Amino acid sequence: MPVPLFDPATPVRALRGALREAVDEVLDSEHYILGSRGEAFEREFADYLGVPHAAGVANGTEAITIALRALGVGPGDDVVVPSFTFWASAEAIPPTGARPVFCDVDPHTMCVTPETVKAALTPNTKAVIAVHLFGNVAPVREIAALGVPVLEDSAQSAGSTARGGGRPGGLGTIATFSFYPSKNLGAFGDGGAITTTDAELDARVRTLRFHGSEDKVTYTDVGYNSRLDELQAAILRVQLPALDGWAAHRAQVGAWYAQEGLGELVTLPRATDAADRVAWHLYVIGTEQPDALAAQLTERGVGARGYYRLPVHRQPAVECLLAGGRAAVAPGGLPGTEEAARRHLAIPISAATTREQVAEVVAAVRDGLGALG
Repeated sequence: MPVPLFDPATPVRALRGALREAVDEVLDSEHYILGSRGEAFEREFADYLGVPHAAGVANGTEAITIALRALGVGPGDDVVVPSFTFWASAEAIPPTGARPVFCDVDPHTMCVTPETVKAALTPNTKAVIAVHLFGNVAPVREIAALGVPVLEDSAQSAGSTARGGGRPGGLGTIATFSFYPSKNLGAFGDGGAITTTDAELDARVRTLRFHGSEDKVTYTDVGYNSRLDELQAAILRVQLPALDGWAAHRAQVGAWYAQEGLGELVTLPRATDAADRVAWHLYVIGTEQPDALAAQLTERGVGARGYYRLPVHRQPAVECLLAGGRAAVAPGGLPGTEEAARRHLAIPISAATTREQVAEVVAAVRDGLGALG
């Protein structure tokens, strides 16, 4: 039985009629940028997260840069960021003029901790980027207690919930989302959002996303051309009411993997103490021969891949920054990052994964490990 790593198509199949209608309405309106549908999605997404403000932007990477700029991050500042994450989490920092300082992660949860962040703080730290990696919930409230503004990179965590209430996107000072098509809440192209409880930060974001202008006449900042277009907003509005159901299913798939005995074969991902429900964007196991196991699974038709085998601080572009003093690594190195990078392997999960598919994946892992000896 082939089991794909991702299946973004099946969950939206039941929504195709509503999606076509929403797209037709945008076409009939002939209004494609910063219109009523974008405004409606911003309100609805903010309500879903339990925050007062959400601003749509063009993609998740620019969302981080704009959010950092809104926080006042600039030349001479440091921004703490994990190295075990997607490239964009760190890539978004240098355009502000600030220096990335790479912190470690817990190799079991694959998220930053208050301890790993504290080890990377400098006298010039202006912000911390806490990544809710793979849908897990980083301990944002505990990190915020260190006294530095926390930007939540929530690109992979739509639908997850936090222990004690709240959701990723409403736990820190400001948060960013990506609506790339493979995300838990995905557009049919690029898209992103920035959320906050702070009205002044929201106003700053809205100015920066539109060329640094509030009125299209006077330009107070060098900003960005970064808007969520009306077509993508309309598509996201149709899907948003289904998100909690999709998220619950992703969490259930994770439980099925454990019930099928996968934990007897490999290391299972561990939810953080800050998490209530983890809507796994990726289900990432740990094993000593991840790439060899991936090859075995692929032969059987089961999707599997390593995502961050080379962590960000060892990427060629960052090595150049490190050599020039324009980036830094926390004292003591990043042993948790190196372990997670070496051992991780993503296996299939989606809002449509069935119990039978889970059983097939576990059987394939068992057979694959057996073949590897």
